[in-house]
Amino acid sequence: MWGEQVKNKAVKIFMVLIVAVVAIFGTVAIVNSSKNGWEPSVKETKEPKTKKTAPVAAVSDETVTAEKKEPVKISMLSVGDNLIHDGIYEQAKKRSKNGGYDFSYAYKNIASTVEKADLATINQETIIAKSYEPSGYPLFNSPQEVGEEVKKIGFDVVNLANNHMLDKGAKGLSEAIDFWNNIGGITMTGAYKDENDMNRLEYIEKDGIKIGLVGITRYTNGLSLPKDSALKIIYTSDEDTIKSKIQKAKAECDIVLVNVHWGEEYTTTPNNDQRELASKMASWGADVIIGHHPHVIQPVEWIDNGNGTKTLVAYSLGNFISQQNTASRVIGGMLHYDLTKDYDTGKTTVDNVVFEPIVTHYVRGSHDAQIYPLSQYTDSLAKAQASRLKQNDFSIKYINDFVGKVIDKQFLDQA
Repeated sequence: MWGEQVKNKAVKIFMVLIVAVVAIFGTVAIVNSSKNGWEPSVKETKEPKTKKTAPVAAVSDETVTAEKKEPVKISMLSVGDNLIHDGIYEQAKKRSKNGGYDFSYAYKNIASTVEKADLATINQETIIAKSYEPSGYPLFNSPQEVGEEVKKIGFDVVNLANNHMLDKGAKGLSEAIDFWNNIGGITMTGAYKDENDMNRLEYIEKDGIKIGLVGITRYTNGLSLPKDSALKIIYTSDEDTIKSKIQKAKAECDIVLVNVHWGEEYTTTPNNDQRELASKMASWGADVIIGHHPHVIQPVEWIDNGNGTKTLVAYSLGNFISQQNTASRVIGGMLHYDLTKDYDTGKTTVDNVVFEPIVTHYVRGSHDAQIYPLSQYTDSLAKAQASRLKQNDFSIKYINDFVGKVIDKQFLDQA
């Protein structure tokens, strides 16, 4: 009896030792497996499955730096009226070697400046309608090569909202819309195929900065669309549509850029209508307002928008190119400015605004019309066209004095 008790006790001790050894080696195996990347499944875990959130202290400074998105900056350039008088396209025809029109001579001195900008905007003052022959004042139509040159030298946004947009009627405007929509690489604003087209969000995007576009005009020179036409034009008097367009763009874009054809021709001072509409558009969300139509330059200003920031307004940039024949009308401007998007604050700002004077130079009518940056213009060139302008003192000094009386010095390059 005693012997069997001893034997049973020994068996029990042996079994306990076996269990202990298995438990020890099992624990070691689990630890090693965990180190090698294996973890128990949900079914093997007693703890309920919860979303893992890393504590703040666990995020290193290096990780924060890596995840932080740096601000993005793009350079903008806006110019005035691309006003193609008959002498300019006749000149282009004479310079062409293939029977068409070659406008490169007219723009060659400013082409590199346009190309350097990340985004460049222009007001196309004359219609481009393929069914009509080229024509000058008072009912303009320009060869398609004008548009091709605008694209070639680097413009990205073309505004069609101006007083000459109905010079060839509804058919001409429809063809112009088709031309710019099909040319590729150009975003057109200011003329619309129908109401749905007018009400859509217009924008252009560059390097993550989304710029909403609105194009409006006060005038169409007494011309109007037929009542049965689906085409749409936004007039400055249609404030409900303008407000809706700006607010929609503001809600979905980083910046809102408005092109507006307004003001009185040949006067360098904005009128009350311009100032009042500018103030309203700023309060609705416009960040940059670029004005056209007077054919001479008008002031550049920052105006309050009621949202704690300011809106940039250039009331008129004058003519980009034309064959108008007074000193004030051959002096225009290219407006440089930067857009900077800060991803930390979610805000995009407008800064580094510089007005660069330009001069349209021509002496022999349909032979030598071209644009010069003032930095490349000379007194000898000025003297050559002084008599044609009936301005005997036309010179670099005259141009600088004229610009200085209109444009505040904060916007002029002081270098």
